[in-house]
Amino acid sequence: MRARCRREGLLSACQLAGAALPAREVKPILRNFKAVADDGRCTIMATDLEVGIRLDVQGLTIEEPGEAILPAARLIAILREATDEELSIEADQAACTVRGPTLEFEMAGEDPAQFPEWPTFAEEKYHEISAGSLREMIRRTLFAVADETGRYSMTGVLWDLEGEAAKLVGSDGYRLALAQGTATAHGGHTTKGHSPVVPTKAMGLLERNLQDDPEETVKVCIRPNDVLFRTGRAVVYSRLVEGRYPDYRQIFPKKPAVKATVTAAPLLSAVRQAAVMVDAETKRVAFRFGKHKLTLEAQGANTGRSKVELPVAYEGKACL
Repeated sequence: MRARCRREGLLSACQLAGAALPAREVKPILRNFKAVADDGRCTIMATDLEVGIRLDVQGLTIEEPGEAILPAARLIAILREATDEELSIEADQAACTVRGPTLEFEMAGEDPAQFPEWPTFAEEKYHEISAGSLREMIRRTLFAVADETGRYSMTGVLWDLEGEAAKLVGSDGYRLALAQGTATAHGGHTTKGHSPVVPTKAMGLLERNLQDDPEETVKVCIRPNDVLFRTGRAVVYSRLVEGRYPDYRQIFPKKPAVKATVTAAPLLSAVRQAAVMVDAETKRVAFRFGKHKLTLEAQGANTGRSKVELPVAYEGKACL
């Protein structure tokens, strides 16, 4: 394989695909990218056997098609430190060489056949969602996902796709975030009767692949044990988290005790102010609703107490 490229473009692609590399040692071959150059385009692949990505690299000129293994960490370091803006890459089983007008790096090569394969997106049943809408839904739920698996929490985001409705749910057992959007079903694709949970790492990788193009859409195919996402420039694959997600619908009260209209930015500011006095044990801010007023209070055993008031459109009875 031989190609010419712009340094910044390849660096951006490698950093994006690098999010799928294993955080711990699994197999030595997985420390690398696999590159496939053919038909005038180049695709780089990375996986940790649970999450994987096929990313189309833009701006490359293919001089000789083929497959090659590229040492991920070394290649990213070279691209980050190099000052030459145009580089050539030549790789085979014996070696991988990066050249520029003022530099040359040579690294050991490996057999591309040793790199694991995973599914491409060739599904007829899937949901299609606006990339911008999906990115916002991910941001509104991923923050609430647990860092570690607990009895009542899972390290991933629940996907609920049925008809024209798309819902994402994240929870760590103490808080729950639900984001809703619209989607288009193709071929009768649905998650009804199932509770597919996509791992946190895969959700973060998907979010990073969503561009600002208002015309871009994402195809989502959730299967019994895994999920495939097709974005404008990549295919992201992931195994699903094992286990059944708790029924999030039971968390929301049928008749809310308090209903108030609050502007998001002032509320966020008030919560941050009150949370200054939250300690590691309590991690709690109390909301007290009064007429035209919301009072936020926090108290820690060793930190002290805080009280912040915020005007709100509420005329009901006082309520905690």
